[in-house]
Amino acid sequence: MAKRVYEVWKGSNKFLFGGRLIFGPDARSLLITISLIVVPAAIFCVFVARHLRHQFSPHDVGYSILAVAIAFTIYVLVLLLLTSARDPGIVPRASHPPAEEFSYDTSVPNEPGGRHTPSLQFPRTREEIVNGVPVRIKYCDTCMLYRPPRCSHCSICNNCVERFDHHCPWVGQCIGQRNYRYFFMFVSSSTLLCIYVFSMCALYIKFLMDENYPTVWKALKHSPASVFLMIYCFIALWFVGGLTGFHSYLISTNQTTYENFRYRSDNRANVYDRGCVNNCLEVFCRKTKASRNKFRSFVNEDPPRPPPISRYRESEDESASNPRSKVEDDLEFGGDLLKISQRRNFEEVDDEIDVRDGNGTHGIISESELVSGVDPQLPVSRSEVRNSSWGRRSSSWEISAEVLAANSAATESRIQVRNEAR
Repeated sequence: MAKRVYEVWKGSNKFLFGGRLIFGPDARSLLITISLIVVPAAIFCVFVARHLRHQFSPHDVGYSILAVAIAFTIYVLVLLLLTSARDPGIVPRASHPPAEEFSYDTSVPNEPGGRHTPSLQFPRTREEIVNGVPVRIKYCDTCMLYRPPRCSHCSICNNCVERFDHHCPWVGQCIGQRNYRYFFMFVSSSTLLCIYVFSMCALYIKFLMDENYPTVWKALKHSPASVFLMIYCFIALWFVGGLTGFHSYLISTNQTTYENFRYRSDNRANVYDRGCVNNCLEVFCRKTKASRNKFRSFVNEDPPRPPPISRYRESEDESASNPRSKVEDDLEFGGDLLKISQRRNFEEVDDEIDVRDGNGTHGIISESELVSGVDPQLPVSRSEVRNSSWGRRSSSWEISAEVLAANSAATESRIQVRNEAR
């Protein structure tokens, strides 16, 4: 059964609802963030906003305080979900390195004896033109691709992310091109929610002081929930408020958090800065790009791509194959010699049989005589017979001088017998 992309995903992400939602590996921290939003909001609605309903009679405007708090909390949670549960701009991994970038270097001998074996060379960086300025981009060994400009590899999610800003543990996701807008809206909305809750708690303390609790101390003792919420919002405001101000500066100058911290000391010009207004329009008004990953699609298994082969190795392989072809040619040549020798010996044996039949004598010719052509009546040593073997086990096709001499003696004896018979 074919698997879907999210089932064989090589990154460290976690998926829910069949690949429809994608989170970072630290998605559990998202539960802490949700509790830090929902619990204070619930305390505010129960212990503060409920008592403010009738403070603005006769039109019951106080109900709007409760409604705004609930709506604002839901809005912040939705922005949190849009930030953490979507693809931040992950660049799909390549199945193999770009073959057009390979090159071989044969200038340096790296084998014993000074033999030059080509080594595979691969450029680690290359340049691209951005707004008329050359920008150096790097090769990612994990994703096997050249990262686009402003792209960086997140070590936590193990993915290359376009316009990488940072990895936020509070939302459990990388912040990149496709969710940076929602991240900023989430942080700024959380800042406004803190200010709203803090203001309503202070207003409730003011109403208590106007009624039955003339001093601040007595009013605070009557509503400890208001004291807790004011302290909580004051502390949280330093975090979310500081992030809102910092990212407002980054948006106005068209920078990312990664670029700001990495290149701050280099004093290099920002090639992406197009002015404050255009920078803000780029973040808030530009259409969000579609995801480059289809997590629910089925995996297409491509056949493995063969590694590139250099011309040097091809020539080396051809030269290495020549000795084998030479041996095969020698074997074929030896086989032809064997057939010719056997044919000649068979003709001579037939003539001898005819002569013996004419004399009325029937001789028995051994198998060794048929093969080697040596007269069995002649004294031949075992070493001579062994040397005259034409089997393929022999490592040489040369005929020894002893065998040739024995063969010539046998031929002369046959000629003498034939002449006597005549």
